[in-house]
Amino acid sequence: MPVLTDDQLAIARTAEQFAAEYLAPQAVEWDEHHTFPVDVLRKAAQLGMGGIYVREDAGGSGLSRMDGLLVFEALAAGCPSVAAYLSIHNMVAWVVDTYGDRAQRDRYLPHLCSMQFLSSYCLTEPGAGSDAAALRTSARRDGDDYVLNGTKQFISGAGTSDVYLVMARTGAPGPGGISAVLVERDDPGLSFGPEERKMGWKAQPTRQVFFEDVRVPVTRRLGPEGAGFRIAMSGLNGGRLNIGACSLGGAAEALRRTVAYLTDRSAFGHPLIEAQALQFRLADMATELESARSLLWRAARALDDGDEDALRLCAMAKRVATDAGFAVADGALQLHGGYGYLAEYGIEKIVRDLRVHRILEGTNEIMRLIVARTLREGTR
Repeated sequence: MPVLTDDQLAIARTAEQFAAEYLAPQAVEWDEHHTFPVDVLRKAAQLGMGGIYVREDAGGSGLSRMDGLLVFEALAAGCPSVAAYLSIHNMVAWVVDTYGDRAQRDRYLPHLCSMQFLSSYCLTEPGAGSDAAALRTSARRDGDDYVLNGTKQFISGAGTSDVYLVMARTGAPGPGGISAVLVERDDPGLSFGPEERKMGWKAQPTRQVFFEDVRVPVTRRLGPEGAGFRIAMSGLNGGRLNIGACSLGGAAEALRRTVAYLTDRSAFGHPLIEAQALQFRLADMATELESARSLLWRAARALDDGDEDALRLCAMAKRVATDAGFAVADGALQLHGGYGYLAEYGIEKIVRDLRVHRILEGTNEIMRLIVARTLREGTR
């Protein structure tokens, strides 16, 4: 496991302090009232968290994927839901910085980095989830514009976000017929469904996004026509690492609270923390998180270095970290007994928030398929 530099330790401390001051004290209340804390997100942006991977010349922090993992793990200890939205927003900002031309970067990135513009990533559709290449939202060329029609599903930030990174079909069926287009909230024909009633992630809105003859200038297309699927997948590599880090952060906080609870609570004449069976449970939980963290960090290094094995490692790390994170959080709830089931303790919220991490950014079943495919290709 790599030793962190002084700069990385400082980055982690800054994120930890921000989470402790601005996220943790209000997380349960935000969850209860379905509050999307835009003001707090903009405070995070003042510390560079709105454009973590964006180059500095466009107002970003210019950090590495490894640096970003430290940020998201620390933020998720305060509130996994808010940390996860920040991950999605940063994925959009990175895509614009990486694939946008000078005019697009100048137009969007300063506002995305300050989070004056919030953003949403629009890939999933009602009939195209894991099979993303089968998406049907269309972008028909009409002179100097595209005209978009279709529906996107499960879109975080929808209705509040100002910028929507939309994968739409500009050509033939399959991945080669998809392009990436930026849609703005005030574009005529853009509308939203009601806020979804979710198990977790209640501190961020999730809605359907509808496109009805939405006219977008061709100058808002990122990269060449037909490159949208490749762009979408490259963004997801980083997103998978970030959501894995969010799982570790939430689970580590649940474990910390569990150790404190077992230390304070006594049964049968002794503090529960002295029970060897419970110590074994805690040791296993800590070990699972540390193992997952090691794989996440390895995958981040591979992505930063442009390693050809990055896709496989990102898929492995996402699967391991999100499975481990949820299992540890669920175990923490069990060790709290009935108190873990009460909202005021915050443990059940962590469990609810972390459950979806095994589904989004590619389900963990799809992560297994990616790994298996690389194994098959290696035997040819």
